[in-house]
Amino acid sequence: MTRVVFVAPFLLDATLRFVDVTARLPGVRVGLVSQDPIGRVPAGLRSRLAGFRQVGDGLDPGAIVDAARALAGPLGGPAERLFGALEQLQVPLAVARAALGLPGVGVETARNFRDKARMKRVLHEAGLPCARFRLASTADDVWTFAREIGFPLVLKPPAGAGARNTFRVDDVHQLEDALRVAPARPAAPVLVEEFIVGEEHSFDSVMIGGELVWHSISDYRPTPLDVMENPWIQWCVLLPRETDRPRYAPIREAAPRSLRALGLDTGLTHMEWFRRQDGTIAISEVGVRPPGAQFTTLISYAYDVDLYRRWAALMVFDRFEPLERRYATGAAYLRGMGRGRVKAVHGLDRAQAELGELVVEAKLPKPGQPASGTYEGEGYVILRHPDTDVVARALQRVVTLLRVELVDGGGAQ
Repeated sequence: MTRVVFVAPFLLDATLRFVDVTARLPGVRVGLVSQDPIGRVPAGLRSRLAGFRQVGDGLDPGAIVDAARALAGPLGGPAERLFGALEQLQVPLAVARAALGLPGVGVETARNFRDKARMKRVLHEAGLPCARFRLASTADDVWTFAREIGFPLVLKPPAGAGARNTFRVDDVHQLEDALRVAPARPAAPVLVEEFIVGEEHSFDSVMIGGELVWHSISDYRPTPLDVMENPWIQWCVLLPRETDRPRYAPIREAAPRSLRALGLDTGLTHMEWFRRQDGTIAISEVGVRPPGAQFTTLISYAYDVDLYRRWAALMVFDRFEPLERRYATGAAYLRGMGRGRVKAVHGLDRAQAELGELVVEAKLPKPGQPASGTYEGEGYVILRHPDTDVVARALQRVVTLLRVELVDGGGAQ
């Protein structure tokens, strides 16, 4: 039996799915560490766990080490693997693994992936395409970079995730406003970089022993930053069935070089990248963990496999079986304009009549549900078909037909 400690600071539904597939792997005993109480673990999953330890801070490496050692009894011996799926957890996990003498992504590699300024420095020094940037610890640093590069620019935290707290600035006045919201300080620097005009995509992949063994490409419609700046946009992600198109050749060549430069030997990563109008590319950032926003589900449907389970097997056994892309898939994210709670979702009957046969999964907003305030919105619809163009057209119809109505107090927004 392989003894595994899974760290999940917050027991959210998406995280519990990763825990569950890990606990179902044959020949594996799983101990769970969380700062949430055991009562949040569904009874069925709880029965498959060998042990559980609650900690005060699930992102504290010391607390993780202590919990892993305490789980040695229930596991029948010291942990042999230690991992988790959360972006913010990857450096603490690496520190804890080093203290426990366990295999996995090392501390310096984890920091290369987590610190986006450090990441871009590594990629730049390796001659890989990425946006020009500066880690600014004062407002003067930001203004100097703005004079050198010109507008538009992007300001973001160096250890952010999911486009949160990210600002596009088009002129001097917007930069002044952004610095008031997110001031650059020595104790809390900001990452400022050139704004790249073009299409945005993702490159999800698996490396084993420093070699790329699988990859998946996705198209964002529109870019995540556009979505964050316009709360009314119901955006889409399309996974074309054909990932060997010539237009993707530059990222297929650059991505594995980038991952090796960052120090990855074995793991699954989620990379954001741009394709400019002239066909050149720029890597935005990479996370050494499974993708969020339903991407893991989307990829599972595209390959007709359970990618959650495949990731767990990779983390436990360093194993990832070959995959064949059988379908194009896509997700439309349903977002209401304004604030408050969901009053109604309009257009459902017509959307069901037109597109129902393509829908493989949906989470529809429910009346009374509070607006999420995030780019993922209040719900989603996932579509699948062997023909990429069919899925692309259907996604556009979903966001055209469906409208989420919110109410704030007594009035509709």
